[in-house]
Order: sequence, then structure tokens, then C-alpha cells
Amino acid sequence: MEFLDLLPLQTARGSVRLPGSKSISNRTLLLAALAEGTTDIRDLLASDDTDRMLEALKQLGVVIEKTAERDYRVTGAPRGFPNKDADLFLGNAGTAFRPLTAALALAGGHYKLSGVPRMHERPIGDLVDGLRQLGADITYLSNEGFPPLDIKPAQIRAGGVVRVKGNVSSQFLTALLMALPTTGVETTVEVIGELISKPYIEITLRLMAQFGVTVVHEGWRRFIIPGGKRYVSPGTVFVEGDASSASYFLAAGAIGGGPVRVEGVGLNSIQGDVAFAHSLETIGAQVAMGENWIEAKAPESGKLRAFDMDFNHIPDAAMTLAVAALFCDGPSRLTNIGSWRVKETDRITAMATELRKVGASVEEGEDWLRITPPAQLTPNAAIDTYDDHRMAMCFSLIALGGVPVRINDPKCTAKTFPEYFDVFASVTK
Repeated sequence: MEFLDLLPLQTARGSVRLPGSKSISNRTLLLAALAEGTTDIRDLLASDDTDRMLEALKQLGVVIEKTAERDYRVTGAPRGFPNKDADLFLGNAGTAFRPLTAALALAGGHYKLSGVPRMHERPIGDLVDGLRQLGADITYLSNEGFPPLDIKPAQIRAGGVVRVKGNVSSQFLTALLMALPTTGVETTVEVIGELISKPYIEITLRLMAQFGVTVVHEGWRRFIIPGGKRYVSPGTVFVEGDASSASYFLAAGAIGGGPVRVEGVGLNSIQGDVAFAHSLETIGAQVAMGENWIEAKAPESGKLRAFDMDFNHIPDAAMTLAVAALFCDGPSRLTNIGSWRVKETDRITAMATELRKVGASVEEGEDWLRITPPAQLTPNAAIDTYDDHRMAMCFSLIALGGVPVRINDPKCTAKTFPEYFDVFASVTK
């Protein structure tokens, strides 16, 4: 197994230009593919996940031209994907797999969707149940409720009410919302139970509106997709910097003195994960924010405060705070993080296991963690990353405790941030 040894670090200071948001990148690619007209997408994230979406759309017959290093021109196929038969491999890219499942289920073709073994362990049954309410013909090729999938042409009965559970993944609702305008018929989506990760739905709604379809929603329970409205290209779309990736550098500033500034997200961001900055502020970090930047530095007291917080709204960025808890002045508790269990790995178990390697005392529940920092971090811990990009990036912060740490399989960051460790090295010493 490849590994990366990080030397003990004492300080973090500097500025980082963030890569594009994964959530915005893959949503924008699919909307551009479904829209009338040509869309120029600027600053698209270069990563494994976006590569899977680009490959899939090209395989479906969508014309995509790379116009610059991170810029693409997409010619939409508003009357349906040209290729009506395709076998798509989508890796472990949930932001590609779930929305494409919905779009293809309504597209009148025969498609097979598969991924890496971990993707075949990530549930998709709630989305499939919602699509079957519309008449979609979807078959599980292995285990009931999980990919891979076989989608056949079907008589879609658009309109009326579609119900979907909201407590496993917000991507199920996102997938339905993005696909339903292709039917041209007004449809209402009702959410059963608590909707997690609401800020990600906000991203979906704002991008859909940018492409000409405005969804009316009553709270977070009922969403009305208008009839007779089709996606139309807005011309040029700029992809924001990734707010989840910002969390590692902002935490580095809070732990390692700072200031560390991230550029590409700020006060005008459409991403809910910018709330991570407010969470850092709550535990004592000094945070400043402008229109397109956020900056963090250590508390004046030098020590972060222990916390007890609900992270239903920012589950991805919350992982960074689980590691930051090692630098707090007492035990900290993260709650409402049950969605971690169906991500790239079971992140609750993985996080607890790896935190113990550096000396923390960790209690684990179905949807919570309680972390008691050690008096001194254990040096030379070998951190397993479980093919999970966020595990690798989070645990790089351990080195700011003045101890060496080994990160196994560091290249797993290619999912969203291939250059992460080089960028991290540029602001730490």
C-alpha cells in the first residue's frame, strides 16, 4: 500500500485557492446536458467524480468539448439522450450515480449502471421506490435496494405526487428534482421523515433556477416542479470553490495559529458547508469572511473549546471537526451524523477507529461520536483511509499536533482534490 509520512508541524499560515465544488460541478454538468442550448462551464472540478460524470454523459451521446484546463462546453440534448442503450460505470461517485439513475429512468432507454464494490453497498432503494411510483422499470442486478441497476424503457406516468424518504441521503431528492422537469408535467415530491443535508437541496434548487426551472417548496416537506418548463442554458456558469474542501484549511488555521485564507467561497456562496466557518467560530476560532473568501486563525486563548453540536446540515464538513476535537479543551460530541454510515465508507466506525490510534478516547453511537482528546497525541500513527478522500484529508491535521503521522493510500484524495497534500504543505511548516 502506498503511504505518505507527514512530519511534525507547528504552524499553518497562508492562502489557498480552492478547487471547484463537486456538488456544483456534477449537478451543473447534468443540467447542461438536459438543457436547450450550449453551456460554457468555467472552473469545473478536476477529480475522479467529475470524470465519471463526463464519461457517462459522453457515452450517452452528449457533445462535450474541453475548452481550457478546467472549462468545458456542453451542447444540451433537451429531447433526450441520443444513445438509448449504454452500460455506465460510475465508480464511487454518488453525485453522478443518483441523479443519472433518475434522469435515465425517465429517458426511455435501456441502461445499466454500476460502480466500485463500495458503491454497490450504498443504498439506493428509496430513490428507486420513488421512480417506480412514476412507472419506471428498474431492476436490481445483485442485492435488493443496492446498485448495480438495470433500467429499461417504461411508460412514465408523470404528474401527481411522488414520495421519497429524506433521512438516508439528500441525493435521492436531488435526483428526483433534477429529472422531473424532463417530463414537462407538474409533479409534487413529498419528503417522508426528516430531510437531512438541507443545504445540498438548496444548491440543487438554485442551480435548477439558473437553468430556468423554479421549484416551489413548502418548508422542506413538499416540492412542486412546474409543468411546461424545460431547462434552458444560462450561457456561462462559474463553479464555486468547494466549501467542504475549505474546512481542512480553515481548521488548520484554527489549530496551527493562522491566519489561513481560502479563496473561492464566502458570503455569497450557495453551499451550506460554509457554515463550517461558523462552527469553528463557536468553538473559539477567530473567523473573518468576505464575498469570495474566508479566513480562520487560532483563538486568542490558544485553545479551542469543546463542543456538543448537531451536524445534520453539514455532515461532510463535520468530519473535520471530529479531528479538530483532538485540539479542544475537553470531550466533544457530534450528533445527527447517521448519514456517515452510508458514505464512501462507514465514516462513524472509521473515524472512531482512527482517532483511537492517535490516543483519543472515543464512544460511538448509531448517529453520534463522543471524542475525548488525549493529553498527548500518539506519534507515528498509521492512518487507514478506507478509500475515502475525506478521511485522508481530515487526518492530515494530526501533524499540526507536533507529531509525525502516516496517511495510507493518500491518492484516494483524487475523488475530489488530487493536489490536496501539495496544497496543504504550502500553508504548513
